[in-house]
Amino acid sequence: MQIFLAEKRFEGVGGLEMTDEIRVTVAAQACLLLLHRDDDDYPALSTILVYPTAYRVPVREHSADGLVTEGHQVRLGEAWNAETIILSWDDVRRGAAGDDDGHNVVFHEFAHQLDMEDRDANGAPVLADHAMYTAWARVLGHEYEQLQSAVERREPTLLDAYGTQGPAEFFAVATETFFERPVELRDEHPELYGQLRDFYSQDPAAW
Repeated sequence: MQIFLAEKRFEGVGGLEMTDEIRVTVAAQACLLLLHRDDDDYPALSTILVYPTAYRVPVREHSADGLVTEGHQVRLGEAWNAETIILSWDDVRRGAAGDDDGHNVVFHEFAHQLDMEDRDANGAPVLADHAMYTAWARVLGHEYEQLQSAVERREPTLLDAYGTQGPAEFFAVATETFFERPVELRDEHPELYGQLRDFYSQDPAAW
């Protein structure tokens, strides 16, 4: 955390005044993902922008028939690229409260950072051993498809439905669940839990 706080630049936006409480609360959660890993602490990341609350961004959607629709979307956070992360302070605090609801914006966005260490956000972060990629692709690919099918059938799921947006979002959502609801993830999705346990070198279900 000390290295993280020394190397990363925090900026308050939307009227937020940056404080040590904000810096430490973000760093504590972000660095939890790095425990027992040999990697550097998000080496490409340089800037963390923090809004006071959820914020609105303009979006443009293209339909299959060529129609373009413009509007706004409310967001809790986003990883623009490997260099910048945006967070909502209200939601950072909510995630740190330990209510085990399966949602944590810091875990989610910093999982994207790990995913983008090879500059490609595809749900396959850099693994310790090349031989691990086969099992990673098999397990996470299968779980991703299962989540898509369950959401299409409108069945309740432990993993947030937002994980169906793509493999990168699935990995980020799975990371949230791994740290927030580990026992349930281990019991309902043991292979997925095993892959994440090996990747993070942690076993939160045993805490």
